[in-house]
Amino acid sequence: MATEERTTHPPLDAVEQLAVEPAVAGGAPPTGIPGRARSEVLTRALTYAVLIAVSFLFFVPFLWSVSTSLKTLPESVGFDLIPNHPTLNAYREAVTAFNFDRYFANSVFLATVVTVSNLLLASIGGYAFARLRFPGREVLFLLVLGTLMIPDQLRLVPLFLMLTDTHLIGTYQGYFAINLVHATSLFLMRQYFLTIPKDFEEAAKLDAAGYFKTYWKVMLPLAGPALAAVAILTFQGTWNDFYWPLIIFQDDPSKFPLPIGIAKFRFAYDTLWPQLMAASVITILPIAILYAFFQRYFVAGVAAAGVKG
Repeated sequence: MATEERTTHPPLDAVEQLAVEPAVAGGAPPTGIPGRARSEVLTRALTYAVLIAVSFLFFVPFLWSVSTSLKTLPESVGFDLIPNHPTLNAYREAVTAFNFDRYFANSVFLATVVTVSNLLLASIGGYAFARLRFPGREVLFLLVLGTLMIPDQLRLVPLFLMLTDTHLIGTYQGYFAINLVHATSLFLMRQYFLTIPKDFEEAAKLDAAGYFKTYWKVMLPLAGPALAAVAILTFQGTWNDFYWPLIIFQDDPSKFPLPIGIAKFRFAYDTLWPQLMAASVITILPIAILYAFFQRYFVAGVAAAGVKG
């Protein structure tokens, strides 16, 4: 009988638990989990508010550019953020009346060639500095980093004389010669290669792979985030470059990229602000699209490059 009572009647503790906490016994989550402290909630809310305010400050110039591009020329001198009579005439004139297609094609060509050369040469140099052992490696790498402290204005005279002596002034080759590989790209690739475990290289050596095959077949596919970071930084820097194209191409409008072409919207006695802003908005779009697609890899590459010293 004792056994039968234990099997047919639930224990008293279980009955009391069902009576007091039916939701918990029925499978609902427990209600006793402590919530966030009020101070923590207020701190997080304040942090988000400050971040939103700062991001809005950075977004205001772009918003003002879009607004001005939709205005007429007389209306563009005012301070109204919302156009009274929005129109797309500025975009049509910017694209059709100022050789915009030629400037755009030049920027695409320059940025693509410089980006590809930086990806190839920076990845090879970064792999050599990270993995190969050769005399003077550390000294050479410090010299490469030292070039980051030399401003372009200080290099102007010697580079201009060198390009003049080699008859490269006014040519695309002259621009490519001084932008084949950047020290920043080399630094990012070298730092990222240092984070890759050596087990992959040892496995490649067991398969009788040489240095270049190991770099091309093993290390380079693993460096996708760093390659994305280098690609975005190089493409953006070349796309927005105004200084060296102005010096090298000088008075040859057929080779001007977009930054110099946009400057043509300013004349001696007037500035076509709607057309200028319309061209600027169109110029920003390729960079924004590129960053939107590769943002995740860009952040991962930059973060990983700063881990290893």
